[in-house]
Amino acid sequence: MSLNRRTFLKVGSLAAAATSLKVLAEPGQAPAPKSPNDTIQLALIGAGIQGQSDMRHALQVSGVKLVAVADCYDGRLTHCKELWGTGTANNVDLFTTRDYREILARPDVDAVLIATPDHWHKQAAVDAMKAGKDVYLEKPMIHVYPDGPEIISTARSTNRILQVGSQRVSSVAYAKAKELLASGAIGELNMVSARWDRNSSLGAWNYSVPLDASPETCDWPRFLGSAPKVPWNAERFFQWRKWSDYGSGVAGDLFVHLFSGTHFITGSHGPTRALATGGLRFWKDGRDAPDVLLALFDYPQGFNLSLRVNFVNGGEESEGFLFSGSEGTMEIAGQTVTVIRAPREKEPGFTISTFSTEMQKQFLEKYLQKYPDTPPEASTYTAIEKFSAPHGYSDNVDHFRNFFSSVRTRKQPVEDATFGFRAAGAALLSNLSLDRGQAVKWNPETMKIV
Repeated sequence: MSLNRRTFLKVGSLAAAATSLKVLAEPGQAPAPKSPNDTIQLALIGAGIQGQSDMRHALQVSGVKLVAVADCYDGRLTHCKELWGTGTANNVDLFTTRDYREILARPDVDAVLIATPDHWHKQAAVDAMKAGKDVYLEKPMIHVYPDGPEIISTARSTNRILQVGSQRVSSVAYAKAKELLASGAIGELNMVSARWDRNSSLGAWNYSVPLDASPETCDWPRFLGSAPKVPWNAERFFQWRKWSDYGSGVAGDLFVHLFSGTHFITGSHGPTRALATGGLRFWKDGRDAPDVLLALFDYPQGFNLSLRVNFVNGGEESEGFLFSGSEGTMEIAGQTVTVIRAPREKEPGFTISTFSTEMQKQFLEKYLQKYPDTPPEASTYTAIEKFSAPHGYSDNVDHFRNFFSSVRTRKQPVEDATFGFRAAGAALLSNLSLDRGQAVKWNPETMKIV
C-alpha cells in the first residue's frame, strides 16, 4: 500500500529537516533517489488533451519538475513550451521532440508520464522501463491482450515502478466505499450497476483538428507505429479514439474506469464471463467504435456487474455506481458516497394489516417469540449514511501523489501492472463479446481468455 497523504507530507517534512537522509531500495529493487526530498525529473510522452491535463495534476505535487515532452504534432510541443518552458515559474528549459526515444536516452529523466494513443501504450512503457525510467501509464493499460503479460514481465525484470492512470483507485470516496462494503453496511453484495453516459460531440471524441494539421506538422508514420499503414488522415490523428486501430472504444476509454473502481472496492480480480451488445446508433461518421455499449459480467465472489455507456443519452453527462446488497444500497456519485439501509422482512409474503384483529395478536406473539429483538415494523426502517470528499479535493492529484511516493520509496503503487491488466482485460471482454456475438469467458487469476 502506498503512503497516504498525511504520511507522505510527514515524510516530506522530515526529509526537509534532514536532507542527508538516504532512502535505500529493498534488496533486488532498483535504486531510489538519494532522498525523499529530491526533485523527481518527469517527462511527458503524448501531449494531447489527456497528457496535458495529467501533467497539470502531476505538477501540483511538490518535488516534481517537468524537463521534457515528446509528441507527434509540432503544435503541441510549442504549446507545452508556452505552458512549462523557458521563462516560466518552473524555470525549465523544456526539451521537446517528436521521438520519445530521445527522452529515454536522457540521464536527467527519472520517470515518464505516457498518454499516447492506446496502440502505443505497451511499446512506450516497455521501452521506458528498459531505459531505467519509472512509468505512469494512462488507462487502458493495454490495446490488445498480448500487451499485458509483456508489460507485467518487463516491470518485474527491470524493477521499475509502473502505475496505471485510473485515479479512482486513489480516491478518498472510493476508499470510504471500500470500507463501508467490507463493514457489511449493505449486507451481502449481489449486484453492481455502473454507467457513464454523454451527449456532446466533444464527449463523443470529436476533438478539434488544428488548422495547420498536415503531414509536415504531424509525424504520421510515427503516429501509426504498429497500426495498419494508411494515407494521412487528420481525423484519425486527432480523433484516434474513434478507430479500433488506435483506441479501444468506450470499453477502453470508460468501462476500464468502472472496472478499476469495482475491483478496488470489492477486492475482486475480475469477472469470469461477459456478454455485451451495442452498436453505432448516432455517430455514423466513419468511426468503427460503438457509441452505445451495454455489458453484463459474472463475478466469482457471487455478484453481477452491469455496465453502460451511451454517447447519445439526450441529457447531461452522467456517471456513477450503485452497489446493491441484501441489506441496502451504496451509491457513488462523483466524490460522494451514500448508503441507504433497508433490512429485509423476517417473515416475507404478507403484512400484519392483512389479518383480523385476533390473527394479528396471534401473529405478534409468534413473531416476537421467534424474533424478540426485531419488531415487525423493522422492514419500514431506513438509515442513510453520506460521505463527501472535502471541497476542492482531486483524486487525480492524489493518484500522482501516490505514484511519486512509490518512485521515492520503491514500494509497489496502488495500481500496478497486474491490477491495470485485470481492469483493462475485463473491459476489453466487452469488445470481444460484441465482435463474436456471444458470451466470452475470462480467468481473472491467470488473466487469460478461456
